[in-house]
Amino acid sequence: MRMLLKCAPVESFFEELDGVSADVDDVIYMPSLDHPEDRPHPFVYFIKIRNHSNERVCIQGRKWLVHEDATDDVIVVEGDGVVGQTPNLGPGEEFSYNSYHVTRGSGHAEGSFFGMTENGRRILVRIPRFMMKLPEWA
Repeated sequence: MRMLLKCAPVESFFEELDGVSADVDDVIYMPSLDHPEDRPHPFVYFIKIRNHSNERVCIQGRKWLVHEDATDDVIVVEGDGVVGQTPNLGPGEEFSYNSYHVTRGSGHAEGSFFGMTENGRRILVRIPRFMMKLPEWA
């Protein structure tokens, strides 16, 4: 007798916390950055994580979905921390950073940060979708 287990998506183990948000402040095409030969188009993004809740939160990891328009490929990028850090934000605090994705062409990215409140509640913070459009001169 085989037993089938139903697996819940990762997001079901986390909940959004009112007052904690992420905003994409800017996206810039930056061809001078290092990139692999098969993904020659770097896009720098600038993000701000805001904690306007009443709880301290620690951002412990992230997951990105990077969509390629021309091929419909989706690249999943996930890992611990945010640019090598684990931001610990009290009420009213913010954390800003920038990083970049490399693509074959135009596309878009979206994702989530994962963390925990000081009371041990697991949270996620959605990263809104942003476009990565190649300039005409590229």
